[in-house]
Amino acid sequence: MASRVALKGKGKTTKGSKGSNEQSTIQAFKEWTTWTVKKAKVIVHYGFIPAVIIIGMNSEPKPHLSQLLSPV
Repeated sequence: MASRVALKGKGKTTKGSKGSNEQSTIQAFKEWTTWTVKKAKVIVHYGFIPAVIIIGMNSEPKPHLSQLLSPV
């Protein structure tokens, strides 16, 4: 009987590993998602109070800006 030599590839290889095209698509999606979430956090952070003031000014009865900003 002849002995067989099994060659191992270098690096991590797993069964069912995805192709490089799928990995680049997944990586691009993750980067896009991260970028979008960061921008959304900034928009919400700086836009929440002005949005509340604008909504308050458009309600009935129509208050003045000083009435909206005063604690009384």
